[in-house]
Order: sequence, then structure tokens, then C-alpha cells
Amino acid sequence: MRTLLVEDEPDLASMVRTALERQGFVVDLVSTVAMAEEALALIEHDVVLLDRQLADGDGIELIPMLRQRRPGVPVIVISALGKPLDRIHGLEQGADDYLAKPFLIEELVARMRAVLRRPTQMQDQAIAFGNVSFDVLGGEAEVDGHPLVLQRRERLALEALMRRAGQTLRRSSLEESMYGADDEIQSNSLEAIISRLRRKLADMGANVEIHPVRGVGYLLREMK
Repeated sequence: MRTLLVEDEPDLASMVRTALERQGFVVDLVSTVAMAEEALALIEHDVVLLDRQLADGDGIELIPMLRQRRPGVPVIVISALGKPLDRIHGLEQGADDYLAKPFLIEELVARMRAVLRRPTQMQDQAIAFGNVSFDVLGGEAEVDGHPLVLQRRERLALEALMRRAGQTLRRSSLEESMYGADDEIQSNSLEAIISRLRRKLADMGANVEIHPVRGVGYLLREMK
């Protein structure tokens, strides 16, 4: 699940980003309205977290543009402006939820999972291909009903491949689903992750395999 975090307090931004990554989210972090507009134009996100008092404006200004481009994406405002009228204003502008600072990270994660469980989001929360199933919201994979233990980037890779099962997924698209926009990607790191994931699927008796498409990317297909 890819998150856009719009927050200009460095310490809070770093704390939230680290906590969300530990929960299996890929996080793109920006600190201004202009940077957020650019990120939203280039990358599709599953949930957006918006601060309000940014250097170049109010984060709420982004909501109409976001609703026009991707109407169903959940938006949670996280702001020091926490009075009842502030919250009402944020919700009336189209936010799905409003969380006043300071807040517990655990509460933020719970609210994110809550908005992602809403009916308009649920169609993409459970994926199955062959005898492999993946709970996107919980980040849990199973083979024939048995848990498949994966590291964070392995889970992200499997999710991306299962969303495009039977189709070739370009290397760049796969990396985009696994890394934040400003993460450094080491050479051959994708190959190492895919190798581990392929081995774990085989060890669990999965009837799917990750097939490399030379010069393009990878394909998740059922084994004959």
C-alpha cells in the first residue's frame, strides 16, 4: 500500500514514515503543497495524509484536485488545528478523517486501516492467484491457507506481482511499488528480493512461479 505523507515537521515526518514502513506501507514524503501536487500527478497512492499549515499553503487545498483525479482515494488530515470548527472544515472539504496533533502512531495506523476497509476500497483488499492469497490491508500472504512468512519488501513485491498476475510487470513499475520516491535502490537488490521470494513460494508448495522476462521485468504465472 502506497502512502503520500504531506508533513513539514521533520521529526514528526520521520517518525510517522518509519512507523508506517514497519507496518508494510511504502511512504512518499513531501513537505509542501507544490511538492504534493507533483507527487500526486506522477504516482498513484492508496491513501493520503495531509498536514494543513505548510509553508506554501493549507494542505486541504489539495483535496479538490485529488478528488477530481482519483475520487476514491482516502484522505486523512493530520493537523495541529484541532478545534471542532477546524475538524468540521476539513471534513466538509472532502477529508475522510481528521486527526489532531499530537496523536499516537497506533491511532493513525488504525484510522488508515479503517478508511481502507470502507466498501469503495474493499475490492482490492484480497487477492488470490493459484493457491496463493494475499491480504493487502494486513500484509499477510498464504499458500493453501498456510502463512507465508515474508520480509517487508518481499511482501510488497508479491503484492505488486499478484495485482498484475498473468501480465508482465516492468522492472521500473515493480521497484516503484516497493520503494518510496526518495529511497536509494541498490544495484541487484530487486533480483535478490525476487530470488528470496521465488524460493519461499517454492518451499511452501505454491503452484505459481515468478518468471523473468528478459529486458522487461517479471511475470507471475501458474505452473503447468
